[in-house]
Amino acid sequence: MGRSRRTLPEELLLLALDPTTGTTAQPQSLDLGLAGAQLVELALAGRIAPDGDRIAVVVPRPTGDPTLDCALELLRRRGAPVRAVHWIGGPRLGLRQVYLSHLERCGMVAAVPGQMCGVLPTTRYQATDNDISREIRARLDSAIRTGVPPDPRTAALAALAHAVGLGKHLYPGNEGRSSRSRLRDLIRHDPMGGLVAHAVMDVQNGAVAQPRRSPAPAGRQAGPGARSAPEPARGVPMQPHRGSMARVVAH
Repeated sequence: MGRSRRTLPEELLLLALDPTTGTTAQPQSLDLGLAGAQLVELALAGRIAPDGDRIAVVVPRPTGDPTLDCALELLRRRGAPVRAVHWIGGPRLGLRQVYLSHLERCGMVAAVPGQMCGVLPTTRYQATDNDISREIRARLDSAIRTGVPPDPRTAALAALAHAVGLGKHLYPGNEGRSSRSRLRDLIRHDPMGGLVAHAVMDVQNGAVAQPRRSPAPAGRQAGPGARSAPEPARGVPMQPHRGSMARVVAH
């Protein structure tokens, strides 16, 4: 995959990056959204495909993007389709920081060192080309205002932006209410984007931790207080680049 096109995780992170403060909106849910954006990007590249509520690797060939290929390899190692909610809800190892460092290496953002409370070192990030962020935002605005069905990439970006709560960051206040509603509605225009966006929201709502009840064995009834064991989480985290967590990022 060449660098002529930005990936969905990159675009989602640039959308979340506040140009004034250099911090990211919705930091707690953004890692989940980035994990989901990786899945959509791999699907758009023809490497994975939805299988019900699961994700199956169909072409294990690398894309050429190291961060995506790391996720693809981890999915391949599972050997069987993985539930999207379990993948996204797996332990997060700082995808936000991984992608901030990635964007810095690509020259899309610049790291600005600083201090918190005059003591703790922090790093803020400023976009090096605001035209890129404006172009991404303009695609969302156009899809919201025109009502024309967007392309799958823009529809998936809208779905993920809604899922992680960026609507109130992009379209704040009462005047942005209708735009936030339309942003949410765009989720229906891309099946893969919709699948991962719903998985992101399910994880935030705690659905991934809910146990599944299995029927009692034949001839034996489960006791009134009996609980079935929860299905183990099967999501595998993406490993961050070495040294990428050395700096503290202010939320």
